[in-house]
Amino acid sequence: MNIRNALSTVVLGILLMPGPARADTNIVHHDLKVTLSPTGHRLSVVDTMTLPADTGEELTFVLHAGLKPQSATPGVKITKTATASRAVPVEVYRVRLPAAARTFTLKYRGVIDHPLETAGAEQARGFQNSPGLITGDGVVLSGNTNWYPDPGMGLVTFDLEVTMPAKWDAVSQGERTLHELKKKKTLVRWQSLEPQEEIYLVAAQFIEYDKPAGHVEAMAFLRTPDPGLAGKYLDATTSYLALYDQLIGPYPYKKFALVENFWETGFGMPSFTLLGPKIIRLPFIINTSYPHEILHNWWGNSVFPEYEKGNWSEGLTAYLADHLMKEQQGGGAEYRLNTLQKYADYVLGSRDFPLTGFRSRHSSSSEAIGYGKSLMFFHMLRLELGDEVFKKGIQGFYKNYVFRSASFDELRTSFEAASGKDLAPQFEQWVARTGAPVLKVSEATALVVQDGFIFSARLEQTQPGDAYHLLVPIAVTMGGKDKTFQTVVELSEKKQELKLRIPGRPLRLDVDPEYDLFRRLDSSELPPAISQALGAKKMLVLLPSSAPKDLLQAYRDLAASLGRSGPDEVEVKLDAEVAALPADRAVTLLGWENLFLNEATTNLSGYDVQIHPQSVRISQTELDRSGHAFVFSARLPKNRDLSLLFVAADRADALPGLGRKLPHYHKYSYLAFEGAEPVNVAKGRWPVVDSPLTVLLPDVDGKVRRVEMGKLALREPLALLPAVFSKETMMETVKYLSDKELEGRGFGTPGIDKAANYIAEQFKLAGLLPAGDQDKTWFQAWEDSGGEPLHKAVMKNVIGIIPGKNPAMQGQSVVVGAHYDHLGLGWPDAREGQMGKIHPGADDNASGVAVLIELARVLAKAPQPDRSIVFIAFTGEETGKRGSQHYVANEKRYPPDKCIGMVNLDTVGRLGKGKLLVLGAGSANSGSISSGAQGS
Repeated sequence: MNIRNALSTVVLGILLMPGPARADTNIVHHDLKVTLSPTGHRLSVVDTMTLPADTGEELTFVLHAGLKPQSATPGVKITKTATASRAVPVEVYRVRLPAAARTFTLKYRGVIDHPLETAGAEQARGFQNSPGLITGDGVVLSGNTNWYPDPGMGLVTFDLEVTMPAKWDAVSQGERTLHELKKKKTLVRWQSLEPQEEIYLVAAQFIEYDKPAGHVEAMAFLRTPDPGLAGKYLDATTSYLALYDQLIGPYPYKKFALVENFWETGFGMPSFTLLGPKIIRLPFIINTSYPHEILHNWWGNSVFPEYEKGNWSEGLTAYLADHLMKEQQGGGAEYRLNTLQKYADYVLGSRDFPLTGFRSRHSSSSEAIGYGKSLMFFHMLRLELGDEVFKKGIQGFYKNYVFRSASFDELRTSFEAASGKDLAPQFEQWVARTGAPVLKVSEATALVVQDGFIFSARLEQTQPGDAYHLLVPIAVTMGGKDKTFQTVVELSEKKQELKLRIPGRPLRLDVDPEYDLFRRLDSSELPPAISQALGAKKMLVLLPSSAPKDLLQAYRDLAASLGRSGPDEVEVKLDAEVAALPADRAVTLLGWENLFLNEATTNLSGYDVQIHPQSVRISQTELDRSGHAFVFSARLPKNRDLSLLFVAADRADALPGLGRKLPHYHKYSYLAFEGAEPVNVAKGRWPVVDSPLTVLLPDVDGKVRRVEMGKLALREPLALLPAVFSKETMMETVKYLSDKELEGRGFGTPGIDKAANYIAEQFKLAGLLPAGDQDKTWFQAWEDSGGEPLHKAVMKNVIGIIPGKNPAMQGQSVVVGAHYDHLGLGWPDAREGQMGKIHPGADDNASGVAVLIELARVLAKAPQPDRSIVFIAFTGEETGKRGSQHYVANEKRYPPDKCIGMVNLDTVGRLGKGKLLVLGAGSANSGSISSGAQGS
């Protein structure tokens, strides 16, 4: 993704495609020497341009208005010919070159400062943007800024040398070849010999962090010191680069950098990403948007889409990043359901278009097609071809088109070469055709035969126009069997009879149970959600006429915000002006005082929610109406295809923040927020109980009963994210804890206190939260007796936690521990002749603590677990009293009966159903500490 598009996480057997790849040969090289004056919004540039060999003696280029370029090359004449307007005002210049001259130098200087503006009315965004600015807070320049001469010939390569004030630094694409930090200035040079679509220049007062990641340098440029945050991103960069190196092919650049912007952005450039200060600190970004931006360095930033034929890169990136991350966590089917719901809710009527018409996301409807439909197409292609063939297809595509332009046609050729199949029909119906299939199932019956049952049903495609050729997944739940019978049915007609031989009595049929097909969902398959309101073509917003004046005005402002968030047409009225709710448009009711409150509560009565005068109960959670804002989605009583949205708060200052945040929660059926910020405290989706693609059949007694779908076959993710364990950092821990300065970490010694402080600091850097005796402390302390001679001392456990996210598992925890004390100078267990000598304890148990810290680091950057994970470095192992037992017995939040498991790091076990796999080394020799642990 380049800056024009805002955000939204081993090569074997590569097949060579027949025929030569198309080369992009019109490459211009820029040798830029830039001086930045941030407080004056100014830059000064000397640019030596080298043109392609077949360039004539005359060319034109555009440049940001007011920069006044002059030729520094004898015999080269520059003439201004026109003024135009792009993203910024530009001037057009004609250049006359001496015969056979292909290199000339320009000098120019001036002001670039375009204020931030709202990026547009998009349902799930709201970023501000600028086409380019130079300020005291920072510098962001892109191709859209026209800050360098653009002759419009195609791709560019460049050397970019930047001089700027002291303490400033600059980032661009490619490799850094010079970096001088002096008292009065900074000098940095970036080089990209890889062809690029545009040149970026980002600068600010950065604190730099870096880490080797194989053949790549992982870098982080932050605006404030934060080694813990930087460490998380550097580790994630290493992990994601390893994943995609194996899945696709070698990463095409020398570095990847996280760069913190000075306003909220989500931009991906070749070899770096520019994210806003709040965004990079959101806990989920590192597992969602971040791999997406890294993957764009393969798709979009090294294999370039032919935009005029459709931008395939967003869909392929979404599938191999966003979808793959969810698939690795067991959430692939849910992700696909959400994708199909966005298409159903946002892509209505004239908003639809084929994938060949997608250029970039500019609305939620365009996103639902260019990202959603496209990723579903790649998913269906993968299921048809199989994982290994699909991987060969994308590997061959990447190898043949790296730093070249390609379209869906070249993708098809790559997959055909890998599979040996003619894929033209599939690409034609999904890429070039508008719309989606709509499925219906009916007339399901079961006939007893000698060796089982014959199951029959009618499958239909009910969309207008021609039938699609579909491979339809089918799951049949059978009496007395846990697992479903699964198969795939080829459906190429508008109506088709289905007959299956089933080994057990069929009780339930589910068509496309894991949402593997791109199709338009029936409204009964979807829970009511906020997206149905924001995606409506028409919406009526009713204000509470009896609300206090300040609250009523806040609701008016919220109505205006909703009007900018997606619906094509929004009408706002007072509730007293309407006699009855309409049936031809979505309706949003605002306020507890709304005259139509009963309509909202009646339509919510089928769900697990109760609205009382002073409180609201959602499932098992009860919240006071005071201090909270609530959002509920239901369906209009007179038109179940349209949305009824209800929003209410008791304080006006909560509504502006709610208006900003609401689009980000588009997939949810209900929300609760607290305070003026407001902060989300509850969210969820109503259950779906009436899908038209589920059919129930009579049991042995001839009765139709509601049965749950049986187990589906486990599907492996396309690729696994490698857990990156650092032997180097673990060895650093072992060396520190066993250093003679700590004198064996004996009872009541300064050495054991140093060890405790070291472990607490490492827990902090890993990203754990403190869980000691008091909030925001790492230690649980108590007094005990030990040592020789016997004396009293304060003992301390070091405790950190990764909080669980599942409310149903609140109070449950997985506890992982390793002891950090040792024998000191030999008490109480020295061997003969060893009394009074330092016992460093490298194996017992510096190695176990090293694994504990590394496990904490890896799991802290993984997706948030359902149950809390508690990490304890305890003392008492060598002094006769296990600190871990002391902790579990005395810690109220994690009493023993609530612990899923207490695991020392010499244990191997699976804790909880698929939640956490712990592998460890414990007190084995230090060479074994690399075994580590892995979340699953």
